[in-house]
Order: sequence, then C-alpha cells, then structure tokens
Amino acid sequence: MRLILFLLVFISTITFAQDKQKPVQRDPYLQSPAKSQALTVNPGDRVKILNADEIKKDPDKYDGNRFLVGNVRIEHQGSILTADEVILYEEENFVKAIGNTRLQNVDGSVITAGEMEYDANTQKGVARKNVVLTDPKQTIRTDILYYDRLSNQAYFNTGGTITDGQSTMYTKSATYFLDTKMIDFLGNVKIDNPDYIVEGINIKQNQNTKVAEFFGPTTITRRDNPKNRVYTERGTYKMNSKEVYLNKNSKIFYNDKILTGDDMYYNQITGFGTATGNVTLDDPNEKRWIKGGYGEIFEKKDSAMMTKNPYAVKAFEKDSMYFAAEKIISYQKPDSLDIKVKKSFLRAFKKGRFYKSNAQGRADSIAFNETDGVMHMYTKPILWSGEKQVTGDKVEAYFNTENENIDSLKVIGNAFAISKVDSLTLKDEFNQVKGKLMTVYYEKNDIKEAKVIGNAQAISYADDFNEKTKKNERIGISLTSCGIIDAVFEEKALQIVSCNIGANSDTYPMSKIEPSKRKFPDFNWNTTDRIRKWQDILVDTPNYEEIKYETDDSLYNKAQDAVEKEKAKEEAKKPKRTRK
Repeated sequence: MRLILFLLVFISTITFAQDKQKPVQRDPYLQSPAKSQALTVNPGDRVKILNADEIKKDPDKYDGNRFLVGNVRIEHQGSILTADEVILYEEENFVKAIGNTRLQNVDGSVITAGEMEYDANTQKGVARKNVVLTDPKQTIRTDILYYDRLSNQAYFNTGGTITDGQSTMYTKSATYFLDTKMIDFLGNVKIDNPDYIVEGINIKQNQNTKVAEFFGPTTITRRDNPKNRVYTERGTYKMNSKEVYLNKNSKIFYNDKILTGDDMYYNQITGFGTATGNVTLDDPNEKRWIKGGYGEIFEKKDSAMMTKNPYAVKAFEKDSMYFAAEKIISYQKPDSLDIKVKKSFLRAFKKGRFYKSNAQGRADSIAFNETDGVMHMYTKPILWSGEKQVTGDKVEAYFNTENENIDSLKVIGNAFAISKVDSLTLKDEFNQVKGKLMTVYYEKNDIKEAKVIGNAQAISYADDFNEKTKKNERIGISLTSCGIIDAVFEEKALQIVSCNIGANSDTYPMSKIEPSKRKFPDFNWNTTDRIRKWQDILVDTPNYEEIKYETDDSLYNKAQDAVEKEKAKEEAKKPKRTRK
C-alpha cells in the first residue's frame, strides 16, 4: 500500500510540475525566499511525504496547490510532521498543516497545535491554536509559537506558560533555546513554585542548572511567609539550593527587617545572608537601623552582625540614640516570662560609643536591651551628662521607655562621679563623689542625686550667700568620708544630704587646703574623648584638644607665704650660737 502511495505521489509530481502555483500567504516571521533560491533547492532538502490517505488538487481550493488529507505524515531533515491535512507549496518548499498537527523533532522535542506553517528552506515554522511544546525539561503552552530548527529555538509573544515539573512560569514573551535549555523571558514574568513566587521583568532561566538571572526589577516571595522576600534589579537565583546573589538596588525582607547593600547573598533554606558596600539593616518595628560596610543576617536566629565602621541609630519620638563600635550585633529572643513576647537587643563590641542629647558614653563593649530600656557598659566605661562625668568598672543605665529619657544609673566597682562646679568658666574646680557602688538618679534629663555605698568619699566646694552683695561667696572645700553618702548635685554645688556609718566631714577654707587635696588621686576628668555631637561616634575618639583649666591657688599661696614669714620671724628671734 505504501509503495502504491509513493508511486502516486511520484506520478502526481510529474503531472503537476508544469502547473503554475500562487505564492503562499506567509506569516511575517516566515519571510519569502527569492525565486532563484527556491529553484536551487536540493532534492534532499525538500519536504518528503511519508503517508496520506488522499492527495488532492482543486483549482478552487488552496489556490490550486496540492493538499494531503487523512493521517498525513511528512518528513524534513529528520523531523516528522503529522496532521489531518497538509497543503504543499512545492515551488517554495513550504507546507501548511491543519488539524491535530504534531511536529516530532530530532532533538526529542515535540510541538502540537491546531495548525502549523513550515518553510523547509529556512527551517522556520509557526504553530497556532493551543500550541504545546514539550521536551525532557519542560512544557510550553501558548497561542502562537515561532520556531527555528537551524538555531534550535522557539519564541512566543502572545502570552504563555512554561512548566518543568517543579515550577510554572507565566510570561507575555519568551525565547527558548533548545540546545542550551535556556529560556529568555521578556516583559512581565511570574514563576510559580510550591516554595516561592518570582515576579519580575527580563529574566533568563537555565532549565539544566535551574539558575535564573534577573535583568530588571524582580521579587522572590516565600510561600510559607510572604513577608520574607527578596527584591533586586540585577541578580542570580539558584532555584535548587534557594541561593540568591543580588547586585543592584537590592533588598532582603526578613522577620519584619530590611537588609540592603551594593552586593548581597541570601540562602532561603538556612536564612543566612551577607551584604557588602553601603549596607543598611532597617528594623521599622524597633525604629532602628544599622549601617556599615559589611553585614550578616541569621534569619532563624533572628540576629544580625555589622562591621567595617558600623553605627546604629535608634529613633525616639523626640530624640535619637546613636551607637558605634568595631562590631555591632542585633538580635531578638523570647521573653523568659512570656515566649510570645520578643525582646530586642543591641550590642556594640570593641571601642563602643553612644550618643544621646542628654547622655553620651564609651566603653569597650555596650549591651542595650531596647525593649526594657537597660544599657550595660563593660570595661572602662565612661558616661557624660552635661558637665558631669561618671566612671566605674561597670555602668548600667536605665531608660524610661515611655519618655525615652534616662531614669538612673548603677555604677558597680570603683564608682566615681565628677561635676564641674561652674560650667561657664575654666576654673579648675570639680565636685567629686566616689565609692564601691553608686546609684545615680536623673531629674529633667540631668544628674540630680548620687547614693554611694562602701568607702564613700566626697570632695565638694562650699559656698554661702552674702546678703549684702547678694552673691554666693566661696567658704571652702569639704572633705567627707563615711560608709554611705547621699549627695545632691545642685547648680554649682554638691550638697551632702546624709553621711552614715563612720561619718567624718571637715570643711577647709581655700587658704587652708592644699591643691593636691582638692582632687582624689584617681581623678580622671576626660575632655579629649568626650562625645559632643553624634558624628563623634564615627571615629574611635574625636581627639579634641585637652581643655586647660585655670588653677586659683592665690589664697592658699598667700596663707603659705604668711606662715613662712611667721616662721622666719620666729627663727630670727632665736639666739644665735657661735662655736669657739
């Protein structure tokens, strides 16, 4: 039967060879070849008929071109096209297939459609109506598909879907390279996966490696937690390992936080991410952000680390608080009393500094409980408030979370508080109180009271109001020591409210107290490292010029001179003895 069919085809070809054919009306994608090109087609490059129930020719149908009907199978360069009906445009080596069309390609890919056009000279084709392209890697569905067997690629721009067994991709336009299994999406793209959704424009995806490249605004959203997502305008996504590399205007959203940087990496499985260059970690819930040159995030531990000149800013309603160090760590953990409540913590390691309008400080490390408003300063801490300074082995600051101000300080070990007597002058006069333990209380954003326990000592300048001159006049300096001291810092004075357990207090006129006793031996007033504006935290020390204070020893020196003169007089009165 097949032999008879081929004889009929051969005879029919001779019979109709002299008939004039009208050129086919082609899709714009299938450009018409020059006539000379069509005449020089090698016999081996022509479409071959393998099977057909009938071969017909009707002058009133298909412009007089032959057509094959019923179980049609034709072959070209190893690819097999089957259809209900095929029209042959023999002079142009061109075919149109209608009804249940199926193209089986040599590479194993298959295209099915309602109808197809194929130019055997250029090996380009167009498939229409419910088009499906399948190969071992995926299935493409669209209304119109353009394919090129020479370059081995397929293209559509009428909208379609691509499924690969794991994901479904929705796009307006895409080019599929069958050799490399690369898909080039143009325009809006959506990749729907059980674990994530990718939405963007201009995406390239390799179906062999499962690697997608982004060349425009793109978002990767996790299905199990849609708030955790990634945004980038240039990046690479390894879909199997869930690793993403971000290179332009990128953001990682996780646990209500936002990480940005020039170049970033993020693993959706482990929750680990890194960022370099202009890094910012923003925590809107805490009204706090951290900046630096390099950062790491640990989503599952809900923690982050920033280095390379990092600093943090915590915004309050009326004020802001700034932190800096060699390394800053932020993390959250459940409250020990209620696991549903998360508490936020910030730590600054190595050369920690902080600034607030009413308090500034530095220590080797600073730990801040943002939720409870408790700050711990370890290793050589120093804290300033106005013209007052507090130091010790460890300092704990307690903030009122409602009014955002410091309520009190606890100084543990070698507690030392210093207050400038008159902040408007450069006189070398300082009120001082020290001991083993100290609690400092604030009032109206300033240090007001200090309670000292254990070997408590104080040096305070004493003044008295002169009714005649209506001015305060210096009485002298009080030296106080006892087990417990309660002292109040007034405008220019340190008022000892109480002195208990082994109390001992003496007031010396200025003419009677020598300069060396006006300060404790470990007096440590620091003006070089003092943080005076928030930008000062950006360096290890602002290294201000040390303030030189003016010492007024005139009364003491005058009294000493008088004593020396009296001693000289007494010596002069003594009889002089001479040896014989």
